[in-house]
Amino acid sequence: MRILFIGTVEFSKRILEKLIELNCNIVSVLTKEKSKYNSDFVNLSELCIHNNLEYKYFNNINEFETIKYIKSKEPDIIFCFGLSQLIGKELLNIPPMGVLGYHPALLPQNRGRHPIIWALALGLKETGSTFFFMNEDADSGDILSQEKIEINYSDDAKSLYEKITSIALKQIENFIPLLENGTYKTIKQDNVISNYWRKRSEKDGEIDWRMSSYTIYNLVRALTRPYPGAYFFYKNKKVRVWKVNEVRTNRYDNLEPGKVIKNNNGVLLIKAGDNCIEITDCDLGEIIMEGEYL
Repeated sequence: MRILFIGTVEFSKRILEKLIELNCNIVSVLTKEKSKYNSDFVNLSELCIHNNLEYKYFNNINEFETIKYIKSKEPDIIFCFGLSQLIGKELLNIPPMGVLGYHPALLPQNRGRHPIIWALALGLKETGSTFFFMNEDADSGDILSQEKIEINYSDDAKSLYEKITSIALKQIENFIPLLENGTYKTIKQDNVISNYWRKRSEKDGEIDWRMSSYTIYNLVRALTRPYPGAYFFYKNKKVRVWKVNEVRTNRYDNLEPGKVIKNNNGVLLIKAGDNCIEITDCDLGEIIMEGEYL
């Protein structure tokens, strides 16, 4: 089975490493030299060079020269994992087995953008790891493999990313032999129960201290590294927040949201809409005094 691989993020690298470990026949790897869109961007060329794999850079996966190159490699199947771009019909029709994509959610629910961020920001209790055959619509093709993943209260973007990746690597190991011998089965998605998550905006990351402590906690853990971070403004400066704890108490019910209750060596206790938030890691460059407002 001749595999052409497309990928541009850390997840892509981990999957490619697994395919190399499984001695898959990878005819070429398409990646990007640089990217301003992906916080977890990885240039796969170094991995390819180390493993004597042919690779090619691209800017637009659907442009003529890229399509021409892919056709010349005569892939049986294309693996496309970690690409923030829809694949066009011409490319989809090149490999006889199709183009296999990936989405870290329980398809058909939660199609669309930023699935890890939205799952955490919305406080979901579970998500998924789904491999599916691509069509012209985003995340709507037939499912090859899907696993549920529990989201714990303590999970953040980094830990959930790692959970999802670990499950996906096991799925790869299980379905590669089925693809190679033609015994795999797929499941059609039910569009009636589907929904699409929208693209996140910068404004979505702003902390409003009138929010509940749980909402603020979810927002911060959703946007922590490798993502750009939730933030608040202090003296017209944007302060990125990487780690907070909920402090559930009614002791400060008479205080207004956004008031700094304590500053313990840089650890801030802030009144939220209901309870309090303890900020343990942020990019604050100056001291905030107790009694100030954010």
